[in-house]
Amino acid sequence: MKRILVYMIVLVTLLLTACGGAQPSVTEAPEATEPSSGGATSDRCGDTSQLADEIFLYTWVEYIDPEIKTQFEEECGVKVTETNFDSNETLLATLQAGGADYDIVVPSDYMVQLMIDEGMLMELDWNVITNIQHMEPLNVNQYFDPEQKYTVPYFWGTSGFAVDTNVVTDYETSWKTMFDPNSPYCGQISMLDDERETIGAALMYLGYSINDTDPAHLEEAKNLLIEQANCVKAYDSQTNDDLLISGETVLAHIWTGDAILAGLPDSGGREGIVYVIPEEGCTIWQDNMAIPVGAPNAYTAMVFMNYLNIPEIAAQNAEWVGYGTPNAAAKEFIDPAILEDEGIYPPAEVSSRLQWIEDVGDALELYDRIWTEFKAAVGTQ
Repeated sequence: MKRILVYMIVLVTLLLTACGGAQPSVTEAPEATEPSSGGATSDRCGDTSQLADEIFLYTWVEYIDPEIKTQFEEECGVKVTETNFDSNETLLATLQAGGADYDIVVPSDYMVQLMIDEGMLMELDWNVITNIQHMEPLNVNQYFDPEQKYTVPYFWGTSGFAVDTNVVTDYETSWKTMFDPNSPYCGQISMLDDERETIGAALMYLGYSINDTDPAHLEEAKNLLIEQANCVKAYDSQTNDDLLISGETVLAHIWTGDAILAGLPDSGGREGIVYVIPEEGCTIWQDNMAIPVGAPNAYTAMVFMNYLNIPEIAAQNAEWVGYGTPNAAAKEFIDPAILEDEGIYPPAEVSSRLQWIEDVGDALELYDRIWTEFKAAVGTQ
C-alpha cells in the first residue's frame, strides 16, 4: 500500500497455511499462450516483437522507484504511464465503472479475492513471468489467490502507528494511544483514510476481529471513531508521512514503510519518528500486481512484472519504496540493516498478533454504511 518497508509474514498462521497440504505450487498455475518467436528475446525484455510502446499502471502513490520506469523504457523501449489511487475501494470502483484501460493494477490481498470472484482478473503466464521462482513460499498460494493464477506478490507490510518521540515522550504501545479521547496530543493525530484499515483498527482496540461482521460490534467501532474524530487532524493515506515530518502531527495511523521512511533523514524524513505494532495487533497486508481482464497490453504488462522481479531491480525498488519485499533473491542486494529492522520484518512473537483483512462477503455493504455514516458524522465526506 504505498511506499513502505516490511516482511516476515505471520509465521505461525501462515506456516500452517503454507504447509497445510494440497495447495498447488506456483509452478502449477495454468499457462497462457507462449510468446511467439517473431522477434528478438531476452531474459529482461521478453519477445521484443510483441512489446507495446506504452503500458498503463494503476497503483498506490509513491509505490515504484521512478528510476526503474526510466530504466525499463531505455532498456526495453516501453514507457510506463502511472496513475494513482488512494484505496482498494477506489481501485475497484474505477474498474467497475469501466474506467481507463489499465494494463497492471496493484490490489491488496482481500481485494484480489473479491476481484477474482467477480471475474475481473486474467490468469498469468509463468512462461513470461519466470521470476516468480524467486518468491518466498509464504508470499505465494495465499488465501486470496490459493493456486497463484492471477497475481504476482509486490510488497507486504503492516498498519500500526507512528510516534514522533521528539514530542511524545511517554506513550503506550497500544491502540489506546490513538483512541484516547483525552489525548494530550488532540489535534495532532492522523488516521488512514481507508475504510477497512480504520474500522479495523477500532475493532482491534475494542477486542474484536478485524473482519468482524457483527452489526453491534461495527456500530461500536463507528461510535469510537466518531468520538476520536475530535482529536484527528486528518484522515489521510497519501501524505500522512509528510504531516509527521513537518511536525503537523505527532501520532499517525500509518503503513509501515511510510512510517519508517519518515524517520530516516537520508530519505527526507526526520530523526525520532518510530513505528509501533500495537500490542492488540494490527493489519498485515500484501499488495500484488495483477492484469485486468481485457487489458490492451497484457503481454507487455507481464514482461514488466517479470522485470520488476529481477533480484537487483526488486532490491532497488524495495529500498526506495520502504516496504518488505516478497522476493527472496532480492535480499542479497538489500542493506542488511533494513533486513534486521523488526518494524519491517517482525519476529514470530509479533507476527502472531497480526491479522489479514479478508473479504467479508455481503457484510461489505454493512462496512460501507458504517464508513459513510462515520464520515458524515465528522464532516469528512
